[in-house]
Amino acid sequence: MGLQIDRSEFTDDEFEHAHERVQENLAALELLMQRPGFGQGDTTLGAEVEMSVVDENAQALPLNREILAQSIDPNLQLELDRFNLEYNMSPVDAKGTPFSEMQGELDKALQVLDTIAAKFDGRIITIGILPTLTIEQLQKGAMTDLERYRALANGIRRIRREQFHIKIDGAEPLDVDCDSVTIEGANTSFQLHLRVNPDDFADTYNAAQLATPLALAVGANSPFLLGHSLWSETRIALFKQSVDTRAADSNAWRRVARVPFGHGWVRDGAFELFAESGALYPVLIPVCSDEDSMQIVKDGGLPELADLRLLQGTIWNWNRAVYDSNAGGHLRIELRALPSGPTPLDMMASAAFLLGLTMGLRDEVRPMLPALPFRYAEYNFYRAAQLGLDATLLWPDRAGMSPRAVSASELCAELLPIAGKGLQLLGVDDDEAGRMLGIIGDRIESQTTAAIWQRRTLESCGIKDRAEALVALVDEYQSRVKTGLPVTEW
Repeated sequence: MGLQIDRSEFTDDEFEHAHERVQENLAALELLMQRPGFGQGDTTLGAEVEMSVVDENAQALPLNREILAQSIDPNLQLELDRFNLEYNMSPVDAKGTPFSEMQGELDKALQVLDTIAAKFDGRIITIGILPTLTIEQLQKGAMTDLERYRALANGIRRIRREQFHIKIDGAEPLDVDCDSVTIEGANTSFQLHLRVNPDDFADTYNAAQLATPLALAVGANSPFLLGHSLWSETRIALFKQSVDTRAADSNAWRRVARVPFGHGWVRDGAFELFAESGALYPVLIPVCSDEDSMQIVKDGGLPELADLRLLQGTIWNWNRAVYDSNAGGHLRIELRALPSGPTPLDMMASAAFLLGLTMGLRDEVRPMLPALPFRYAEYNFYRAAQLGLDATLLWPDRAGMSPRAVSASELCAELLPIAGKGLQLLGVDDDEAGRMLGIIGDRIESQTTAAIWQRRTLESCGIKDRAEALVALVDEYQSRVKTGLPVTEW
């Protein structure tokens, strides 16, 4: 989240100063983005994979620090809860075989981490939400011992001033309280980074907003939370509620959520998203840089804009704009909606579909938007999270009355060729694109996502006690992951 965080308590004056620093960073960024050639460069892809550590009984094992201490991989880092880790993958060129390259790196990283975890009688699992989690394992004692997480928790508590109340509908509705932001640590995600030239940012971002619900529906992997069968992608509801700074029982007007799908179609470019963050969201962690960002821009340099980046790091848009001063200075879209798991191959197939569909829709997105008001795109996102391939989604129809209602499964199949076209535009090899999108086609044809597989397996396991059945589910899931085969071949 930008700056090094070395404390967790702050004064009101520090919060006010941090807000001023964000505004200064925004002014510098606006000037920087007017510089000819800023952000131009080859398209690259990156990814972050979050994972859980579990013991031999499929229970959360709070030993992330011990595992990190045994690792020599600089791409590994701690996550919010003590049973979470995150692996940051090396950026790759979008041309050629990017998904195979990322899959190879992730396969090796997970093998090494599993070997380390075994020293502590543990194992690594990539799954959207660990089904065996209990509410006791998600209270404040679960937090990783880092000041940045304590500062985050304190910043949210400063505004919210009440416990977190999680209420999620589904087949087995959940209604539970938690004393800390640590309940968010139940979520593990697979986050993609797409470098985008500034001139293409608005169209690419809007296309990603259209594509994300479809990729979520066909990539779902989080049906269970605290023993309850809920959404296909329960992470979406849990994340929004677990870091919400808004009081649940307030009669006053409510600020926008800190985990939004968005607030409208992007009109001009990336800067309006950064400006939106600075205008709509209070600072949570007022640690400030002493950088003179405006002077650096005037002198022809590239500022770090650490204050703005720290604010952005505490606003969790499902598709988030990113500024980075590295690699000549550039912009990225961080696509945050996909779940972790099940296999590296499955994750790469989901990535290929989301990125391909985004690029395939980009050049035609402008005439599509008048036929799909933004609130319908937001509707699609939450329906896809709830129901997966069974969701009914809304899609723009430029030939007749718009939008038209269509099943997520049917729409994903219809748009597979568009995703293929998008991968061609990225320069992905035909064999690579065909292999990855073939896995998506198999999911659609067989009506099998990882979430659907989890539900089917639990129903057929023959164990009546839910807790025992979920342990059996995790064990079976992990044994199938070890084969490396995509979930459609399980």
